[in-house]
Amino acid sequence: MKFARHHFAPVAPLAALVFGLASLQAAEPNPQQPMPDELDLRTAIRFALSNNFSIRQARERIKQQDGVVVEVSARDIPTVAANASYQLNDQDLAQSFPASDRAWGISLTASQVIYAGGGVRSAIKSSTLVREAALLDLKSVVNDALLMVRTAFYNVLLAQEKITVQEKNLELLNQQLKTTTNRFDAGTVSSFEKLRGEVAVANAKVPLITAKNDWRLAVETLRQALGYATNTPEYRIMIPKFVGTLAYRPESFEFQAAIDAVRSNRPDLQRIAMLVSSREQSVAVAKSGSKPTVSAFGGWQLRKGSTDSFGDSKDGWLVGVQSQWNIFDGRATAGRVAQARSVLDQTKLTLAEAQLAAEVEVRRAFSLWQQATELADASKKVVAQAEEAVRLSEVRYSSGTGTQLDVLSVQVDLTTARTNQLQAFYAHTVAVATLRKAMGQGDEFL
Repeated sequence: MKFARHHFAPVAPLAALVFGLASLQAAEPNPQQPMPDELDLRTAIRFALSNNFSIRQARERIKQQDGVVVEVSARDIPTVAANASYQLNDQDLAQSFPASDRAWGISLTASQVIYAGGGVRSAIKSSTLVREAALLDLKSVVNDALLMVRTAFYNVLLAQEKITVQEKNLELLNQQLKTTTNRFDAGTVSSFEKLRGEVAVANAKVPLITAKNDWRLAVETLRQALGYATNTPEYRIMIPKFVGTLAYRPESFEFQAAIDAVRSNRPDLQRIAMLVSSREQSVAVAKSGSKPTVSAFGGWQLRKGSTDSFGDSKDGWLVGVQSQWNIFDGRATAGRVAQARSVLDQTKLTLAEAQLAAEVEVRRAFSLWQQATELADASKKVVAQAEEAVRLSEVRYSSGTGTQLDVLSVQVDLTTARTNQLQAFYAHTVAVATLRKAMGQGDEFL
């Protein structure tokens, strides 16, 4: 599988996001499913969509809110109840003539709330808005989780390429040591220069060991971001081949457009705005407590007659209207309204705070992107210059016009330049992904 560099598409409609995630979840995630033998960024993203724990929890919150909507909506549709009773008592307590020691009855009743001060409809709207907020929460969680996966995947690639740099450095030093040893055997250099070459080789092994350990740690961080959990021994130690490179491709962003995109695209801000609307409906629900409720009912009843047989039982239909109005409830309704308004005001303050935090996040991400771009541009020429310096120093050393110290010095400079370039390319790639996520843009793989 070839590595394809990520490009973010415009934000998809919320419904498309949900249906897209649902299609990826046709089957329950299988924690025992191993990673593929080769893992590129696209495969990692799709694996995380199915297995990342934060995403799975967000889906469960939607299911929970679906149940709340169903429960609240039930108040707006008729209810049907069947009741039956059978009673055995002393004939002296009989209420029928002739006296009987048995009484029974069956009834079927339907009722419908006609008016509840607007409380029922407001409660339904409130629960529906909370459900839509849960969908937006899922979108926000997905964006956060996929950014973590991308960053963790790029960390693996960075550590992988740092190993390559250190291996190349060790190879160059070994070649230099071989050349110095040959010249020492020929009597053209002193034992000090040979010793210095051996020390340089030994020192070069330390950063290589560190780079390999950094790679192992980066793999474990990626495993956590993906949600890869398995208790199978063979899968627990399995590490796939990571496919991809840290390439620098310039990106263009406009500051004002990035700021403007925050309020219109960020799903976390849209979620809080949805909760504000829900809280407004909750105030209406609280106010409905001071208004009367009116319900209509109708049904059918069957009652025991003068004997114990069904033949003389009495049956018939009934219909009516009932109402209840709490004229004075000890100011309980006023207290509930005050609470609901306070929660509404708190949610509005949360929205204002979140909007400010989102704008600051974009400003910081934009600044980091500018810095990363400048560093990446500056690093491109340094590596080429350092490679040329190594070549010239080796030529001079072979011809006897240069010293071993010159060769070792420029080799260190080359390793530093390559490492700095990798770090700059990594920082730029992560900065682009971070800025786009801060602007509220979705991922191309959704």
